[in-house]
Amino acid sequence: MPTPSRSLLSELRSLVGEGAVLSDPGQLMVYESDGLTQYRHAPSAVVLPASTAELQGVVRALDRTGVPFVPRGAGTGLSGGALALDGAVVVATTRMNRILELNAARRRARVQPGVINAHLTRAAAPHGLYYAPDPSSQSACTLGGNVAENSGGPHCLKYGVTSRYVTALSLVLPDGERIEVGRGASGANELDLLGAFIGSEGCFGFAAEIEVELLPRPEGVRTLLALFDSLEAAGAAVSAIMAEGLLPAALEIIDRETIRAVEASVFAAGYPEDVAAALVIEFDGLEEGLDAEAEAARARCLAEGARELRVAATEAERAALWQGRKKAFGAMGRIAPDLLVQDATVPRSRLPEVLAGIGEIGARHRLRVANVFHAGDGNLHPNLLFDRRDADELARVEAASREIMALCVEAGGTITGEHGVGLDKRAYMPLVHGEEVLRAMAGLRAAFDPAGRCNPGKVLPDGVVP
Repeated sequence: MPTPSRSLLSELRSLVGEGAVLSDPGQLMVYESDGLTQYRHAPSAVVLPASTAELQGVVRALDRTGVPFVPRGAGTGLSGGALALDGAVVVATTRMNRILELNAARRRARVQPGVINAHLTRAAAPHGLYYAPDPSSQSACTLGGNVAENSGGPHCLKYGVTSRYVTALSLVLPDGERIEVGRGASGANELDLLGAFIGSEGCFGFAAEIEVELLPRPEGVRTLLALFDSLEAAGAAVSAIMAEGLLPAALEIIDRETIRAVEASVFAAGYPEDVAAALVIEFDGLEEGLDAEAEAARARCLAEGARELRVAATEAERAALWQGRKKAFGAMGRIAPDLLVQDATVPRSRLPEVLAGIGEIGARHRLRVANVFHAGDGNLHPNLLFDRRDADELARVEAASREIMALCVEAGGTITGEHGVGLDKRAYMPLVHGEEVLRAMAGLRAAFDPAGRCNPGKVLPDGVVP
């Protein structure tokens, strides 16, 4: 693939400023990986535009010279989706970080893609509003990356994922053209370009401006922590709670390996280290009825063998109960130097058997597996812990990863719930999609990017053509 010439780098610097084009090898190391550190590919350059006009200029220059490029946000992704294969140029939108408008009356905000997820909620808080999608990386991840991955989070069980809240996008396509897409903009028969773009993993271009819906803060919240002596019992409790007809805002499981890592870190949350699993349960909404829902969930957990239930009485106690879940990935480095986090979704009713199967796969491959996941919608995150300098261990990780994916698909699930396909899972796509569907996906991609230079080598397996 072509790499940027000196004259192209000079042109890019004239567009965005001398300090906003990185080409020194030491600087490029920062961008060789995303949150999934198993894969490392250094870009040939990194460009950091600060406005839509600058972004358009950069993309046009790259398109004109035939240089492939990769859209990138904060780099918190967990599928290798923002890596620059074969020396592509990274175009990072982190300098495009302004909230352009916050209209409390309409409950809308228009933002640039580099706005950090949690910062939008912070800005909306004085108006009694918040932004609902809450990835565990929300203190660092950006709205542009959330749109690319259609991100969810612990509260997506009740509130849904990013696509539910995006009402309009200003897009910069891979040739530099700018278009506006939104819901109902030109009638009921229009193509759903908004739905097509959200979740496209940086393969269709850039979201240069994003309009999202904000929600009013819930009147009340009840948060519980249930402790179990087996991971399977915690999974059974999740199914029992949902079968009761309850709809928690969140149902999250943290296993023993994860609890021990968190408790040994600066994020210690006061979880007992001898339990097999902790289940975080949260209800929110109108005050009336919340206590009854929390009590019903408590009863189901006890019926499934919970040895202890804790209920948060204050906001500080609620934050403490959530601490172990929210900081889990940050604490994993205490267990092993490398982490491959998988992301598959299975029917809730199959959680106990799938969790047991994942444990068996880890044991057979002599690997440590730490589980922390969105149990309410069956979105599993088995974390395979290893040292990538050990070639034998790395091979066992890759074999176990494929077996876990196959197990989840056989249980009626799919290969990703929220992290995306990216580089990591594209070889697994035939497990869930036939050739005809894959060709249709390739056709849609070609409609946005006929030259195939926007985030090449991601999502679709090699050889898939329209």
